[in-house]
Amino acid sequence: MKRKIAAIFAADIAGYSRLVAEDEEETLRRLASYREVVDDFIAKAGGRIFNTAGDAVLAEFPSAVDAVRCAIDIQESLRTRNMAYPPSRQMSFRIGITIGDVVERDGDLLGDGVNIAARLEGLAEVGGICVSRGVHEQVANKLSVQFADIGAQEVKNIPTPVHAYMVAMRREDGAYAKPQLKKPASKMAAAPVWIWPLAVAIVSIVAIVVTGSLYNTKLKHAASAAAPVAVPSATPTAMAATPSPMPTQMVKAPMTPPNAGAAMAPMPAPSPSPMTGKLAADSVPFINERARNYVAGDYSAAAGYKAFALNVGGFIGSALNQPTEEAARNTALEQCQKRADAAQSPRRCELYAVGSNVVYTHGKPPMPPQPWVRHDAITEKPFASKDFPIVRSAAKVRIENMFAPAAKSRSIALGPTGHYFMVLGASSVDEAVRRSLESCGAIAGVACMVVAVDDNFVVPIPTSFRITGFFNAASNASIVAEARGEVVRKLGDTMGWTAVAVGTSGRAGLGLKAADEQTAVTSALADCAKRDSDCHVIAIGPFTVGPIN
Repeated sequence: MKRKIAAIFAADIAGYSRLVAEDEEETLRRLASYREVVDDFIAKAGGRIFNTAGDAVLAEFPSAVDAVRCAIDIQESLRTRNMAYPPSRQMSFRIGITIGDVVERDGDLLGDGVNIAARLEGLAEVGGICVSRGVHEQVANKLSVQFADIGAQEVKNIPTPVHAYMVAMRREDGAYAKPQLKKPASKMAAAPVWIWPLAVAIVSIVAIVVTGSLYNTKLKHAASAAAPVAVPSATPTAMAATPSPMPTQMVKAPMTPPNAGAAMAPMPAPSPSPMTGKLAADSVPFINERARNYVAGDYSAAAGYKAFALNVGGFIGSALNQPTEEAARNTALEQCQKRADAAQSPRRCELYAVGSNVVYTHGKPPMPPQPWVRHDAITEKPFASKDFPIVRSAAKVRIENMFAPAAKSRSIALGPTGHYFMVLGASSVDEAVRRSLESCGAIAGVACMVVAVDDNFVVPIPTSFRITGFFNAASNASIVAEARGEVVRKLGDTMGWTAVAVGTSGRAGLGLKAADEQTAVTSALADCAKRDSDCHVIAIGPFTVGPIN
């Protein structure tokens, strides 16, 4: 037997016995289909399934980040799949995740880590995720995920309470549900303690003194984590007497959990490795061309102690000719943070380079393959904030107020779960596009997609269906696995409007090279009807779609 520390993932289906009792054959068929989705995501995230029983799945992951990202991907994918069924027949998993010491025996894992993960799964909401405090500490600063602290929970066969957190999950309307707080386990600290003094009788006098105290201890549980608010930055300003230029105006989206999902949309990227090596100006992310020229020129040529700092929003700071390396570090960070604070940027500045060596800990931001923008006169249309996909109403107001009237060149990149990043007033379209993708990717943790450039949407924006996420034919669970490769191949670099429909067996029908949205939809449904039944549209252009409520 071998001991090890692992992130343990436990999942089962809520109300599975009822579903089987109502329709055993249909439930078992769907369970096999849903398990295929779960197994695919676990394998792609580097996990290993070590035990299954009926509707339950136990898996191990090398890191908590991989486990939580995989869990979110699974829940988002299955939520979309469940939309095709009435609420009473939806098949939803609950997932629990912890980090713990486990014993490996013949491929199986045993120990408290496995038991706690199973108990956390029982605490999770239907379609939700519950994690231990250890997982929360590992993930909180690495994934854009909101948590609700539900406090210490007493669970079966675990001697001490388990401190747990709920993960905020996306609702059908695209908003993020506030996890329901479960009341933490609480006990009275002690039963009443009465202290009776000795009774001393010397003639006929008895003195009785009664003292007592009652102590009540109440456990408190925290409210759900407050959602960050998007904050616009300052208008571009001319560089003062400082060696590094100020970035152009930007805005970022709220922190929200990532999503599974995206044939034309970018795929999620693995966790980035720290960036090391010699400083190369062309490789510095987030910054504008003026700052890049400064790095290639003045900064690179300077001798002595020096440092360069930046943040995701593109703000920078630098220090040259300092007396010590520590002074260079501190000065660069302070200069960068002052600029970020002045623009009300919520992102902290970090060291990117010390001397000529890169020390940035977050690695390169995930980026989609080039070309980043493909112009298509058939699908492009004038930009209108009301049609901006996925984001909530408040974000559309910000976009209307900031993007539409801003100076060119400007670009908005969008992530699959509603993260977005605007770059305004850039020196060129190429710069605006690159920077919006870099910053959006760093915030979202996955590659984003450019949705708008200057005055136009540069991707097809469906209006006859509700956009629910990014479409990726290669991993879309609604399409039967053996057909996904053909769908990817046929979509390829197709121009014009495209649509994908599937039936009850997951056979896909395609509408390709259409002149408008409705023609693509009609063609996809007709193509699907040739090989499947009860066909419905699941994607238009780069987006997954559902019916308009």
